[in-house]
This record gives sequence, C-alpha cells and structure tokens, in this order.
Amino acid sequence: ILNYDIMARFRRRTCIILLLFILFICSIMMALKTLRPDRAGFGDPFGLGLLPELQQRTVLLDSKQNSLNRVQGDTVTHVSNLHGIAVNTMKASMPPVNKLEEELSSPNYNFHIFYYSWYGNPQFDGKYLHWNHPLLPHWDPKIANNYPKGRHNPPEDIGANFYPELGSYSSKDPSVIEAHMKQMRSASTGVIVLSWYPPGMADENGEPTDDLVPVILDYAHKYNLKVTFHIEPYKDRDDRSMYHNVKYIIDKYGGHPAFYRHKTSTGRLLPMFYVYDSYVTIPEIWANLLTVSGSQTIRNTPYDALFIALLVEERHKHDIHRSGFDGMYTYFATNGFSYGSSHHNWASLKAFCDSNNLMFIPSVGPGYIDTSIRPWNNHNTRNRVNGKYYETAFSAALLVRPEIISITSFNEWHEGTQIEKAVPKRTGQVVYLDYKPHKPNVYLELTQKWSEKYRKEQEQWLM
Repeated sequence: ILNYDIMARFRRRTCIILLLFILFICSIMMALKTLRPDRAGFGDPFGLGLLPELQQRTVLLDSKQNSLNRVQGDTVTHVSNLHGIAVNTMKASMPPVNKLEEELSSPNYNFHIFYYSWYGNPQFDGKYLHWNHPLLPHWDPKIANNYPKGRHNPPEDIGANFYPELGSYSSKDPSVIEAHMKQMRSASTGVIVLSWYPPGMADENGEPTDDLVPVILDYAHKYNLKVTFHIEPYKDRDDRSMYHNVKYIIDKYGGHPAFYRHKTSTGRLLPMFYVYDSYVTIPEIWANLLTVSGSQTIRNTPYDALFIALLVEERHKHDIHRSGFDGMYTYFATNGFSYGSSHHNWASLKAFCDSNNLMFIPSVGPGYIDTSIRPWNNHNTRNRVNGKYYETAFSAALLVRPEIISITSFNEWHEGTQIEKAVPKRTGQVVYLDYKPHKPNVYLELTQKWSEKYRKEQEQWLM
C-alpha cells in the first residue's frame, strides 16, 4: 500500500510538471509571435524596419503580389509567381530577352541621355583607355603645385570617384554594350546621345570609336532605343567639315532602324545633332551652314537636320539664334556652375526659345564630382543627397514644360554624373563613393519614375 501511494504521488507530480512545461513552451511561442512584424509575409526579413533598402524592396514585392492576386486569382499560381518575383528582386537577375517588352519600362523618346563609348581595357583594347585618366593640373601654376600629379592605375585605381558595377570595362565588349542598353531601357529613356568624333579622330585620352557605332545601333534596336549623335569639338571643326561629317553620318547610319529622327511641329522627321562646345565657333561660321542663305547651307537638302547648341553663358542665346541653330541644351549637371546649368534661369531661357522658334532642352543630372581627375575642383562638387539633387533637377525641368529633357549622363564617370550602376569599393589607397543606402540601380529607378511623371504631365500640357 505504501509503495502504491508513493507511485501515485510521483505520477501526479510528473503530470503537473509536464503540464507546466507545455504551458511554458506555449507562452514562449506566443511571445515570439508577437515580436514578428504583422506584415511579415513571404521573404520578409526579420527587423525589416531598420533597413530602408529592404523596406523599399518589400513594398515592391507587396505591390507585385497584389497585382498578381487580381490578375491570376489562383492561389497556387500566385505563390509560384511570388516566389519568382522575390528571387529575381533579391538577386537582381536580368529578364530573359524574349520577355523584354513585358519586363522593361516602355522607352520615352523625349528623354535623351548622354552616352560615352571611349572606355577600354587590355582584354578588348590591348590597354586601358580613360580609366587611366591623368590628373589634370590647375591653370595657375601656384595652385597646381599644391595637388598631386600623374595618372590613375586601373583596375583598382580608376579616374572616377565612383566605381562601376561592371568594373573597368571596355566599351567594345558586346556584353557591356548590351548591359548598358538594358539599363537605359529599364530607366525608360528612349534616345541615346552618343559622343562622336569623325573617323580617325578621338579625344586626347582615347582612340577612334566611329567603327563601334554599328554595334551600338544594333544593340539599341534590340532594346527599342534610338541613337543620335553628340558631335564633339574635333580639330578644325567648321562649317565645311560639319557639312561633310553630317553627310557621312546620315549616309552611313541614317538607314538603320535605331537612327533617331525627331518629328517637328510641321510634321517633318529630321535627324538631330547635339553640338558640344558650339560657342567656340563664331556665329558667322555656323550661319554659313545653318541658315538658308549660307554659303555652305545644309538647309532644304537631304542632309537637313535639327542642330542643338550648347548654352553656357546668357549671351550665347543670341549667338545661337544668329547662327541658325534649332535649339539649345545646357549639358552640365552642376546647378549654379554656369548660367545655362542654373535651374532658376531655365524659365527665362525657355521663354526666349519660345519667342524665337527654338527648342529648349534642359539637362538634368544626379550630381557632380570630378576631383579624381581635377583634384583642385572641390567647389564644383554637387552632392547627390541620396537622389534628392536629381529629383530637384527633374522638378525644375518639368516646370518649364520642355519638349525634350536630356540627362547628363549615363556613364561620364570622370565627372561623377553617371546613373549607371555603381558599387561600393575600397582599395588600399582609395575609398570610392557609392549609392548607399540605396541599391546600385537607384538612379535608373529614379529616372524611370520621372519619365512616367513627365509623360503624364506632357499629356496634360497638350490638352
């Protein structure tokens, strides 16, 4: 009897302890559940609110999930699609070519973006080009003596304050060209303004690139983009050589489906040429080419086109008008650096253009920094402010209701105006700037956002 009582008490005690242990485990589980965010769904990381980048990514997933729910209406399909979206978003994988039109934003042919094909590396060019840019001395020898000299030594040390996701690439690399086209298309730009020198000519740090134009045109066409030309200030540029070079471009490339033609208010479809540093040539020389009565006129010929001059100083607007140009652009991404690049002057420039039948094309940029090649030029740096500088420029441009907006630039890495993907990088001597806390494609996304906003506002202007 005594043994039976002892065993009974032992069983009761064991049951009570087991019950208390189960209650304790349940309490712990409930407490942990309350710590998890209410919105946590598929792929949501714990502690999401602490990381703005991940929060943005999750909002994107949520919006895609909701739209898939509405369209699909099937739970199994929805889960499968959501899983694919999460993986693609986190890994930033490229969409397959046969789904380009579905995956990428539609091109906006009123968004023009400056593009440079002057970069080289040993694999494709036998040596580095432009990434090894020299440090440019200040024009005042006393100031120049206070700054370093020499040139950059790629691939770890390049002539830029940011570092490209693609590394010190070659502009001849087909995979690089395609990646660039995909990025520009994803940003909803429509027209590539290709930096161009005549055959056999180049800037002082590069080599001739005209033979690359057909490849760029082909890849641009694959992504439904158009290409126009940014004619650089090559040696002995004047009315005669310009006529010859415009004829060369139109004869050689004008038949390509990616060659850009702009529809004018009169219904004509004309090529367009941006002319960099146009102000170094006197108006009388330009008038020979660009006015109907000029001795070398291109007007009313098969090679007539829209010619857009660079405006830097206010007085240039009168020279541009006298020269016979069809419009003006401002290029520089430094608000306040020049009269033309100062946002508060755009309204008066647009009014001048409207009253003189000219196009006004403001140029917006994400920021500016060129101290990797001009170490003495700190005062012209324009901080990106995590994208706010770029959005302020777009906002200023939309206020003047331009027919076209140009973007400085896709990949002018030397001046830090690029919207191409950049990544954090640190070497023994250099710490490169980056786009953190945002992703490498943040400026492509901002461009796409403002492209859509511009499209909607243009529709209202035309109503």
